[in-house]
Amino acid sequence: MYRFLLTPRWLAGAALTVAASVVMVMLGNWQLHRYQERSAINTRIDAADSIPAVPLASVLARPTAAGTPGAYPGKDAAWTKVTVTGHYDPAHEIQARGRTVDGAVGFEIVTPLVLADGTAVLVDRGWVPSANGDAVSAPVASAPPTGEVTVVGQVHLSESRPSPIEHRDGRIDTRRISVPKLAKELPFPVYGAYVLLSDPAPGFQAIPIDHEDSWQNGGYAVQWWLFAVMALLAFGWQARKEANGDAPKKRVDRVAAADQRLTTVPSTRQPD
Repeated sequence: MYRFLLTPRWLAGAALTVAASVVMVMLGNWQLHRYQERSAINTRIDAADSIPAVPLASVLARPTAAGTPGAYPGKDAAWTKVTVTGHYDPAHEIQARGRTVDGAVGFEIVTPLVLADGTAVLVDRGWVPSANGDAVSAPVASAPPTGEVTVVGQVHLSESRPSPIEHRDGRIDTRRISVPKLAKELPFPVYGAYVLLSDPAPGFQAIPIDHEDSWQNGGYAVQWWLFAVMALLAFGWQARKEANGDAPKKRVDRVAAADQRLTTVPSTRQPD
């Protein structure tokens, strides 16, 4: 009954269906991986207030050359709670302009923290409003504490789409906090990610951390798997129709059919 499946047309259809299903399963697995990855990030965000901080060097690779960043730590390091000791270097402070918190536009103030070994990590000390409520007016931000300090914060990965670096208001000025780009402006080796301060000083506002939309990836994973099953079921349904001899009904042109009937009806008119 199903010997027709061995014909070239059906073999090609079967190969195409299986290949498409495999691809869709792989896409679903990739979305599942993204779901797990984002869920892990959300767990680290939620657990930051209740777990002890780990040393910075246990999460980020030590940089080696002045003016260059350390190795990119990978997404698994994002939002890990860390602690590090050093002294702030306000001479190389950075301001990230056009940053919005609670609908207000301002700046994030990022200050290098120089460690005892001469390396440095960028510390985001928090958000301050701009002087005139716009994206470029110089902010008023208190100086960092002097002497040796120990800070606690969460690892923030370098931001994408790096913007040009300028010097304004006595600080390095940028739109995006890109560690590799900023490292070229600094005289010491810089760790490959920066630290978002957990408890900003008075006058600064903590930077809100948004959760990852992991459930969207979970939904996409299920969607792709369902598509794979549907493709196989559709092929099986077509094969069963073929085996049962089901043929699609020919569409009838009702006007043409009426004309045909008129031409076949015998005339009842009597000859004169």
